[in-house]
Amino acid sequence: MSSLSLAVRDSSTMLRRNLLHARRYPSMTLNLLLTPVMLLLLFVYIFGDVMSAGIGNGGADRSAYIAYLVPGILLLTIGGTTIGSAVSVATDMTEGIIARFRTMAIHRGSVLIGHVVGSVLQCMMSVLLVGAVAVAIGFRSTDATVVEWLLAVGLLALVSLALTWIAVGMGLSSPNAEAASNNALPLMVLPLLSSAFVPLHTMPGWFRPIAEYQPFTPAIETLRGLLLGTRIGHNGWLAVAWCLVLAVLGYVWSKSLYDRTGRR
Repeated sequence: MSSLSLAVRDSSTMLRRNLLHARRYPSMTLNLLLTPVMLLLLFVYIFGDVMSAGIGNGGADRSAYIAYLVPGILLLTIGGTTIGSAVSVATDMTEGIIARFRTMAIHRGSVLIGHVVGSVLQCMMSVLLVGAVAVAIGFRSTDATVVEWLLAVGLLALVSLALTWIAVGMGLSSPNAEAASNNALPLMVLPLLSSAFVPLHTMPGWFRPIAEYQPFTPAIETLRGLLLGTRIGHNGWLAVAWCLVLAVLGYVWSKSLYDRTGRR
């Protein structure tokens, strides 16, 4: 078999391994899914009327705020799901299975590839589940074309890939699973500090740069534009650029840490 064929075969095996782990131990995924669902229900049914009035200058109804909120919740879901990837990688590194894999005739990068592809698939499934909840409580995207839907799915997948590589690096650099969970927490906190819940222009002047100059805000605004027809402007290019930069940095960081552990 060629080197490429071996890499694909071994990566597929590692992918199946990670998906089986996720199926057998769903508690981590369910716990991480619970947070975005609870925030969605909380902000819609508890704060929805007040927030809608604020966004619409007193004239909007709750459905307007649901439409505004859902894109941010979907990005929050991805950030939370990737925390599970950091924990999974840290668990593999500390329980000795990686050392055993190194003694086997398998492609060296297949372990990380299996984690990354598995995480991206879990992110997309999590987005689908949270999106189903959003549709059930009233979210609609009637103006989006098929192309815009495909671009939205592509953006969500690209964000998932970028954040997963960062999460893998956090898992590799953590001494145990608990530390990995804590180290990866910013991936879920940053969406809370973005334009996910309120527009940028309503934020205090000292806080607005924190929300504006970070990767989640342009991704959220781009997703809103694709699904709801709002103005995207430069946010589309910024979102793609952030994703590519984070993916490359995460890949280089993760590969460096993984190679370093193999030389110990």
